[in-house]
Amino acid sequence: MTTVMTDADKRLEAGWLQRIAWVALAWLSFGLLAWVPFLYVAIRRGRSSDWMAFGAYALYECVTVPWMATDDSSDGDGFMGLAIIVTLVTAACMLLFAMFDRRVPTMPAMAYGTPGPQGHPYQQGYPYGR
Repeated sequence: MTTVMTDADKRLEAGWLQRIAWVALAWLSFGLLAWVPFLYVAIRRGRSSDWMAFGAYALYECVTVPWMATDDSSDGDGFMGLAIIVTLVTAACMLLFAMFDRRVPTMPAMAYGTPGPQGHPYQQGYPYGR
């Protein structure tokens, strides 16, 4: 038996506490673990856009870590500091507002014959017109 996943199956909801925890992980590690939340989302949802976001942050780590290791100036690199700040702000905005789906309020199931949301009971329509 084949299972077909729909967009409803690929939803990943998160509360504000979980979103803030992912942002704190990225900020408290100074951007070194910014790829971890994006890997989590990519594995859970499996969308290509999530995998591309993970790939972008993994590439960021592969470029910035050697760049910081080979910098021999005493003052540091201003462009590296700017890149880290921009990356952390971008990751925080994505994790707080864009990566996770909003929770959709669900209505309880109604009993047969009870009035619907507009106050009218459900009536079966006549399928052949009038």
